Amino acid sequence: MLEDLTTASSPAPWPAAYPQGYAVVDVETTGLARDDRIISAAVYRLDARGEVEDHWYTMVNPERDPGPVWIHGLTTEVLEGAPLFQDIAEEFSDRLADRVLVAHNAVFDWSMIAREYARAEREAPVRQRLCTIALSKELGLPLPNHKLESLAAHFGVVQQRAHHALDDARVLAEAFRPSLRAAARDGIRLPLLECRPLKEWSESPAAPRIGRQPGSGGHASSGYPSGGYPSGSWRPSRKRPACPYPNPGRYEADKPLKQGMRVAFSGDTSVDRELLEDRAVEAGLHVATSLSRLTSLLVTNDPDSSTSKVVKAKQFGTPVIDEAAFGQLLRDVTPASEK
Repeated sequence: MLEDLTTASSPAPWPAAYPQGYAVVDVETTGLARDDRIISAAVYRLDARGEVEDHWYTMVNPERDPGPVWIHGLTTEVLEGAPLFQDIAEEFSDRLADRVLVAHNAVFDWSMIAREYARAEREAPVRQRLCTIALSKELGLPLPNHKLESLAAHFGVVQQRAHHALDDARVLAEAFRPSLRAAARDGIRLPLLECRPLKEWSESPAAPRIGRQPGSGGHASSGYPSGGYPSGSWRPSRKRPACPYPNPGRYEADKPLKQGMRVAFSGDTSVDRELLEDRAVEAGLHVATSLSRLTSLLVTNDPDSSTSKVVKAKQFGTPVIDEAAFGQLLRDVTPASEK
C-alpha cells in the first residue's frame, strides 16, 4: 500500500514556490490518436510534500471499440455498463481542481483528458502539468530508459498490474514522492508546463487542436474553423517561412537542441502534429518534411516501425527520440548565436 511507504517529512525549508497539491493521473485509452477515447482513469491526490490524501478509479464507456484489449484488458463486455465520460466529469474535476496534474508522459494524458472534457462541453480544471519523465531528467536519475517500470524499479516500487490505470497511478505516486523530495532538497525548479484547455470539440473534419482556441492566433486563412485541418491521413501542405538560422548539425544526446536544427516527424503523435511543428518553428527549428543526411533529429513514438523516415534514420545514423523527450527539449532551445 502506498501509505506504508510514508516517511518523515523532508527537513525545512521546503521551496515556497512549489505547488500546494498534486493529482497523479493515469488514463487508459482506445488508442493514441486525436479521436481515441479514455476507457479508465485513476487519480491519487497528494499534498504539497507528496503525501497521499486519497485515490479514485473509474472505468469509462468509450462508446466505441475498446482498442488494444491485449494491453489494457478492458473488453467491450466489461465497459458496456461503465459510465460515460460526461457522467464522471464532475467527480473527475473535483479530483483535479487546484492541483498540478502529474503523469508519466504528461502531454499524452493531458491531451486525452482535455479532449474528453471538450466533448462533454466542459473545461478541465487543470492549469499546470508535470511530467515525471522530465523530472527524472532534471534529477539526473540513472535510468536505462523512460518507461514507468524503470522509474518504479529505481525507487523499489513493485508494479502489480501494468497498464491498469489504478495500479499505474499508485506506482507513479510512490515514485513521484521521493522524486519531489529530492528536487526540494537540491533546490531544483520543477518542470511545470502550462495546460490550455480545449474549449470546443467537433467530430467533424475541423476538430480543434489542444492549446489553440478560436481567436488565439490560429491560421484563419486556411479556410477551416480555428485554423484546424481535416482529420485523417491527408492534410494540405503548409508553406512555412524559411528557417533563418544555419543548420548546426545533428542533435547530441543529453545536450539541448539548437536553433537551426532540422527536425523530422514520423508516425502518430499524442499532440496534434501541426501543433508540434508550430512549437518547433517558434523555437527556431527547421521542420523537415523528409529525412536526409542533413536531418538533425527524427521524432517518433515508434522507432521500430518500417516507415521510410525511420528506415532512413537507421541508414544515416540520425538520432531518434520520442515525442515526450522532444517536448521537454523544446523548453530550452539554445540560441543560434551561442556555441
